[in-house]
Amino acid sequence: MSPTTAAEITSDLAADTLLVREYLDRAVRPAVLDEEQQQKYREMIKELMAVKNARLVAHYYTDPVLQELAEETGGFVGDSLEMARFGRDCDAEILVVAGVKFMGESAKILSPDKTVLMPTLQATCSLDIACPIEKFSVFCDEHPDRIVVVYANTSAAVKARSDWVVTSSIALDVVEHLMEQGKKVLWAPDKHLGSYIQKTTGADMLLWDAACIVHEEFKARGLNAMRKMYPDAAILAHPESPSAVLELADVVGSTTQIINAAKNLPNTEMIVATDQGIFHKLQQVAPHKKFIIAPTAGNDATCRSCAQCPWMGMNSLQSLYLSLDAQSNVIDVAAELAEKAMIPLQRMLDFAANNQLKVRGKA
Repeated sequence: MSPTTAAEITSDLAADTLLVREYLDRAVRPAVLDEEQQQKYREMIKELMAVKNARLVAHYYTDPVLQELAEETGGFVGDSLEMARFGRDCDAEILVVAGVKFMGESAKILSPDKTVLMPTLQATCSLDIACPIEKFSVFCDEHPDRIVVVYANTSAAVKARSDWVVTSSIALDVVEHLMEQGKKVLWAPDKHLGSYIQKTTGADMLLWDAACIVHEEFKARGLNAMRKMYPDAAILAHPESPSAVLELADVVGSTTQIINAAKNLPNTEMIVATDQGIFHKLQQVAPHKKFIIAPTAGNDATCRSCAQCPWMGMNSLQSLYLSLDAQSNVIDVAAELAEKAMIPLQRMLDFAANNQLKVRGKA
């Protein structure tokens, strides 16, 4: 087989990203509930969780009502790694993962003896879709001299094919560690996060070509205009955003790092370039500050900023209740695959435990 060219990879991935629209077109949108209905579902879910010894873990990007419910019932709200780690360490028999499918898989890999449910199995991720294991395996095989580092936003199969799994909070540290060892890196799937790491560390990195459909829409031009409107505001950006946006940011970091910056920076106004689901936690940690979502569209658009993951939005009280009641939408990862995926995951966990992570600002 002749080596795959960069142009062929890009062409193939362009076709893969068309699947994003197909996934969304087939998706069932949650019903809109009034306050009375919401309260009814909350009480029924709490009762079921107590009876079934279940815990709810929710991502920062999910509906605030789910985040509140997780905290009220002894569950957890955090990023994908923190969610999986909490699930592993808690004494629940059932974990309900409010997020997207790769998060449910990670939770199952770390907690193989627990039942892992999700409110909906339709909730996926554009990064996961755009990095299919078949094409990714071919790409890795053609570059055997490189250490394979994959972002957590990937399938269990892609994780199993990797040497390292990283989250956005630890990716820079891991790549710096590999660079110090003289290693060359094959990175997947997010090209913006990969490019940011490459520019920051100077590492020799070969990047897969995919992007988050939410973060890729942030616009530097609109952000410049917003900065003029709020000259004293700090700009906080997730590194999945385009490089032109990151260059304007005062802080570039993971969801957890953005939350910490919002709490610790002296600025009373913050422009935030990540999914607006995080605003619930931002207001909790800094209730006296004003948070403004970064722009994704022009002034004439119907949505000045549409920064909200459509798949995260598929998680609802109603779907959570139905899943928990019937113990449906079960996440299963084959034992052999889970064992292979656990190797790079454990490598990351051990690295994080042995290295004090730095809070990073603008590179």
